[in-house]
Amino acid sequence: MFYKNARIFGSDFQFHMGAFEVKDGLFGAVLPENVPEDAIDLQGATVIPGLVEVHSHGNSGHDFSDGDYEGLKEMAKFYLSCGVTSFAPASMTLPYETLSKAFATAKQLADEAPEGCSAIRGIQMEGPYFSMKKKGAQNGAYIKDPDFEGFKKLYDDCGGMIRIADLAPELPGAVEFVEKASKLCTVSVAHTASDYDHARDVFNAGATHLTHLYNAMPGINHRDPGVIPAAAENPNVQAEIICDGLHIHPAAVRLAFLTFKNRMILVSDSGRCAGQPEGTKFELGGQDAWVKGGVGRLADGTIACSATNLWQCVLNCLSWGIPEEEVVRAATYNPAKALSAEDKVGSIAEGKIADFIVCNADYSGRRVFFHGKEI
Repeated sequence: MFYKNARIFGSDFQFHMGAFEVKDGLFGAVLPENVPEDAIDLQGATVIPGLVEVHSHGNSGHDFSDGDYEGLKEMAKFYLSCGVTSFAPASMTLPYETLSKAFATAKQLADEAPEGCSAIRGIQMEGPYFSMKKKGAQNGAYIKDPDFEGFKKLYDDCGGMIRIADLAPELPGAVEFVEKASKLCTVSVAHTASDYDHARDVFNAGATHLTHLYNAMPGINHRDPGVIPAAAENPNVQAEIICDGLHIHPAAVRLAFLTFKNRMILVSDSGRCAGQPEGTKFELGGQDAWVKGGVGRLADGTIACSATNLWQCVLNCLSWGIPEEEVVRAATYNPAKALSAEDKVGSIAEGKIADFIVCNADYSGRRVFFHGKEI
């Protein structure tokens, strides 16, 4: 099946007017010279890859860390309805046995691939190797130093589903952990009070990711630059950013795109409260939280998670004046790369899975296609 007269976000990260083919759930020819007369006319619609979410704890009343397979399926259905065709749920700082149970549900979802669910491409293990000084909404009772043997057992038990593992660079053994773990998955810096030198050391050791830029890390000081400049100056490091408009001011989001350029990743960092009304009480990592002012907060007012979704983050960034091509790349190809899944998803290219979104120029009228079929 061919689609024509479309404004396509190509694998060169630019938009092109043209046509593309979908065959057996995969993209065929893109921008072909000859297009069949019976090709479906998209009448100038914008076509982008399906979104890829690498940092979301939950939605619809469910949290990945619950270890509830049916709940994870409901989460995956919600993601797909929002245009998120691939995702990697994020865990919380919890005991290994709790994480192991949750990770087993991810493996089950990957193996069964139930109909109507977004495709799970991995797990982001957010904790427990964090700084108490910057724990944020993570449960301090379970924070510990980097432990490669414990990590490796979790990794093996879930069949290698962990695709991003987080840690604070200043902790004892952080460099050694990164040297080993980076051979298995992406290693990310997160929930840290690190100075510049410790951060630079773990990035040089193989960490290539920065979890929710600005949040749970020191700000930039011209005499004590910290984590952010260490990440920005290393060309291998991609940076997540939460774009609900509440975690971070739009001006700081624009600054991040100017600083990291083509290395940004949009994330929602949503909790089970996503899709729930104001005032809803919910549980996050063993702690009570509430939806207050459109965001999840702990009892002391600490921001715990967002209540949004990745599609809304895309719309927000566009409304804040960030270039369209940079926004789309940050929600598709770059997160797929962080999961080592860019050979399968994240761009519209021949041979890749035909996950894509058709919408108007202002990103209204969203139609989601999963493996070539409209949901």
